[in-house]
Amino acid sequence: MNQQHLLLDIEGTTCPVSFVSDVLFPFTKQELSHYIKQRWDKISHNKPIQAAKKEWLADKSPESMQIKQQVAKQETEEMDGLIQYLKHLIYIDKKSTALKDLQGKIWEHGYNNGELKSQLFPETAECLREWSKEGLTLSVYSSGSIHAQKLLYRHSPAGDLEKLFSHWFDTHTGPKKSTQSYTRIAEQLNSSPNKIWFVSDNGAECDSARSAGMHTLFSLREGNPDRDPRDHTVVQSLREVSAHLKAD
Repeated sequence: MNQQHLLLDIEGTTCPVSFVSDVLFPFTKQELSHYIKQRWDKISHNKPIQAAKKEWLADKSPESMQIKQQVAKQETEEMDGLIQYLKHLIYIDKKSTALKDLQGKIWEHGYNNGELKSQLFPETAECLREWSKEGLTLSVYSSGSIHAQKLLYRHSPAGDLEKLFSHWFDTHTGPKKSTQSYTRIAEQLNSSPNKIWFVSDNGAECDSARSAGMHTLFSLREGNPDRDPRDHTVVQSLREVSAHLKAD
């Protein structure tokens, strides 16, 4: 294979969208209040909660302002206001870096006590192991925090797959629909963009990766919300990825 780098999205690419929407997000909503209330007295030592609070205070959206007004009128405590705000972000599916970091911490507890077990597409583990053996450098770029990404692959039904990946990227690198994010990733991989293949279920992300000079493959799976590949090459299984890499 001429191409040395494979940059993979997670949701809708290696993992069903339903696992995130039907399992992980409800688990966050279930455990969020308990997690924050347990740690509120030590907020000065909890960076994810600090970042979430800072994001809430800076958010000028009507919903955020309404919650802040309730707190100012002492109708609710600041802690409860923050919990209400974060649940609102989950409801609107906002790609909030602070929320993603908090989710990773909450999910870690669920994975460790056995309440959570990640779900992957049937061929994912085998493909990842094959690509690794073939010498491809595997990396992840997902809107979920790096911590959450590692947990998902560490606690897979096929065993610990975390070690197969060399690099991890989340929204701390930048928005997934920004060309500059992919330029940064290429720099951090110490690679020319044209030696990187990016696989995602989102057409706008593929557009941005291609604008940065990367090759793109659009993951079209049952249940994926984005059904429009635009002019990107479509794959309906990770097994099809290898054929495109070999053909290049």
